[in-house]
Amino acid sequence: METTLRGVGVSHGVAIGEVRHMGTAVLEPPAKQIPAEEAEREQGRARQAVEAVAADLIARGNLAGGEAQHVLEAQAMMAQDPELMADVDRRIAVGSTAERGVYDAFAAYRALLANAGEYLAGRVADLDDVRNRIVARLLGVPMPGVPDSDEPYVLIARDLAPADTALLDPTLVLGFVTEEGGPTSHSAILARALGVPAVVALPGAGELAEGTVVAVDGSTGEIFVEPTAEKRAELEAAAAERRAALSASTGPGATSDGHKVPLLANIGGPADVPAAVEAGAEGVGLFRTEFLFLDDSKQAPSEEKQVEAYRTVLEAFPEGRVVVRVLDAGADKPLEFLTPTEEPNPALGVRGLRSLLEHPDVLRTQLTALAKAAKGLPVYLEVMAPMVADRTDAKAFADACRAAGLQAKFGAMVEIPSAALRARSILQEVEFLSLGTNDLAQYTFAADRQVGAVSRLQDPWQPALLDLVAASADAAKAEGKSCGVCGEAAADPLLACVLTGLGVTSLSMGAKAIPYVRATLAKHTLAQCERAAAAARATDTADEARAAAQAVLSGE
Repeated sequence: METTLRGVGVSHGVAIGEVRHMGTAVLEPPAKQIPAEEAEREQGRARQAVEAVAADLIARGNLAGGEAQHVLEAQAMMAQDPELMADVDRRIAVGSTAERGVYDAFAAYRALLANAGEYLAGRVADLDDVRNRIVARLLGVPMPGVPDSDEPYVLIARDLAPADTALLDPTLVLGFVTEEGGPTSHSAILARALGVPAVVALPGAGELAEGTVVAVDGSTGEIFVEPTAEKRAELEAAAAERRAALSASTGPGATSDGHKVPLLANIGGPADVPAAVEAGAEGVGLFRTEFLFLDDSKQAPSEEKQVEAYRTVLEAFPEGRVVVRVLDAGADKPLEFLTPTEEPNPALGVRGLRSLLEHPDVLRTQLTALAKAAKGLPVYLEVMAPMVADRTDAKAFADACRAAGLQAKFGAMVEIPSAALRARSILQEVEFLSLGTNDLAQYTFAADRQVGAVSRLQDPWQPALLDLVAASADAAKAEGKSCGVCGEAAADPLLACVLTGLGVTSLSMGAKAIPYVRATLAKHTLAQCERAAAAARATDTADEARAAAQAVLSGE
């Protein structure tokens, strides 16, 4: 009998297939004591296992490239954390086996993360995956992970570690469903990059029996268990119609009555450029520069290395717009040379622009490298600062850009509610705004973007979030300046229409989402988008906002 479940749709498309579950987690190793004379040998075993797992994560990242590579390299650094390894050595020295020492040391670190504020608590799933891989290697058992199958399937998991998501084979994994996670978790971001339909934050997903046929709608978040022939036909017809619309839609982003809405790509580095170009991106709306800095957490990359990487991206978009976000370090992206080692709540501490202003040499080097990379190129370079709270922040950043001789537009990201509420003030110092809806939702609702239990508050359809978007867009219009969206909200085709109706002037997203957004915008007039936006803001919940906008745009 067909039943319907609902989670959070995070990657467009429809997948129909049999359920396969993620491999079971590693069992807890026994707590047996070893003689003192075996401690050195066990410490060596532990170090070898850690290095092997770190090397495997880096190799997986090199194969995957793009956003996945940055995430996996961060995991490899987590595995090799010197404080963690020192704790492992201490535990082995007092009688633990290598596997038990690793297990207990990671458990202690896990507890610290879980209690260090919700932002860092979101890294627990990554830490668990690293632990499981090390312990599995020490025990000589298969790694937990994606099941072996010769036939395509729908993958079900409690959560998906980046190492698993990064190398999913889209020809076998039709789609995936997780119990945990949120719309901006690593799993969701990587699913969109892969173009695999995905639903997260679905309680009870693990109870679906192996072999059960399910239909996954990654747009609506619906899961149809044992769908009828009629439901299958309906979903397959809708998917076919969507594919036809995508292939027919080309060119710059615009509404049906010609209102231009540039569609830009979010990228993490040069490896993401080919997909953006293939999708018809009109430029880059968010160039995350962290990938260069995560290679070595102990020191910043040289100016020469930065120039080379930036120029590769800038050259790919002649006459196009490239918006670069300067280093956003801190919170879940700590760097030894830049961010404090101990903060009671890193998400509310020294991160983003705050870190850079405390280390002006790092900011100066990055801005100088960008100036040199853009020299002589016919590209429209724009540079923005993350985590701008007020006009003082905006002025400090603009002054630093001018001091570095940067010939570009200077902008501010709106990720903190204060920046949205005082946008006109900030725009006295900078030339554009870019809304990071992931962090703006997190700080507006006090809901960590990595925690599935609060996923309803991370939903970008929340009317309060739409109000802040509207306030920012209105301020930019009043000042004669631009206001784009570079958060994951822009990747939702229906929401893209609403954002356009709110007055947003450009939309930036993962490359895979661009064709969907382009095709949907082309179906509606600007006036329809404005009515849909007004209808969404007049509601009280995210579900009501989505339904109200859908009703307007479908002509109901």
